[in-house]
Amino acid sequence: MEKKTVAILFGSISSEYEVSLISASSVLRNIPQDKYQVVMLGITKDGRWLEYTGPIDAIEKDLWNTPEWTCPAVLSPDRSVGGIQRFTPHGVETVKVDLVFPVLHGEHGEDGTMQGLLELSGIPYVGCGVLASSTCMDKEVTHILLEQAGIPTAKFSVVTRGQLDRFEELEASLVQQLGYPMFVKPANTGSSVGVGKAKDAQGLRTALEEAFRYDRKVLVEETLVGAEVECAVLGNYQDCQASVVGEIVPHHEFYDYSGKYLDDSSDLYIPARLPEETTQQIRRMACAAFAAMGCTGLSRVDFFALKDGGIRINEINTIPGFTSISMYPKLFEAAGIPYGELIDRLLTLAQERKAL
Repeated sequence: MEKKTVAILFGSISSEYEVSLISASSVLRNIPQDKYQVVMLGITKDGRWLEYTGPIDAIEKDLWNTPEWTCPAVLSPDRSVGGIQRFTPHGVETVKVDLVFPVLHGEHGEDGTMQGLLELSGIPYVGCGVLASSTCMDKEVTHILLEQAGIPTAKFSVVTRGQLDRFEELEASLVQQLGYPMFVKPANTGSSVGVGKAKDAQGLRTALEEAFRYDRKVLVEETLVGAEVECAVLGNYQDCQASVVGEIVPHHEFYDYSGKYLDDSSDLYIPARLPEETTQQIRRMACAAFAAMGCTGLSRVDFFALKDGGIRINEINTIPGFTSISMYPKLFEAAGIPYGELIDRLLTLAQERKAL
């Protein structure tokens, strides 16, 4: 069987650039070599596109962007090209690509912008399309659509930057709606970037100012007391399967960026320490949310299993972390799908979605 050429995209101008490098390195180490030939295409922090031909370790350590290993190159939106255009001293060369795996987290990678370019290129790609990517990325829109579909979420309020000028009025309103403590999140970031927990007025102001560093719109949510659990989903639209449910017990105030990607500062329980009935309900809700948002390929759905038995969706991640300690591959590994097979299935789903 002839190998298919897969372009692995990594980096980007996102605040989650470093996470992308680690995730992409894991994907590159685990992609089935007997079925796929890989082309590596990196995007620098300042937005330059470069084909990369060096070792995987250098990606992970952010040492990849050197002249000896890189050449200016772009994924062409021109469907007649069907792949990557490499700009060499001898002229433009074309590298045909069968599939694209955008291992890109956060803004400009997970929010529909990259997906728009991929749609223009006509090349099948892993993950959600433009609409599902953009709506899942925006936490306010996610709340609205899930509530419309009858899927419960936390109580929330949206704050814009101008409201900080009337902070006392804003704070009184938020306390009335949500009470302390409350979580403050940029509406359009992932990996807990810019997220804070406010326990009083000063903490709220500080958390809002931090969140506004990353977005013009900020979500403030009630604090839910219960187990933090996650469920991975694999499939296209309604035809999907849910993984084992995993539980996270953070050592920090909450499951922050470091706990997700950089250290072992959280305890992971796979499967989650929940009654079987609750676990099955979470799995059903994960698939229902996946379908309601029009997701394809993959998503990780995060929940709170409340002490009173209730379940609330926290958020949906359409390109979840793929690092060695990330929950998405761990959850499916526990469900009997090892990392390499998982990548193969995602690439197969990308081809199937193209044919739908």
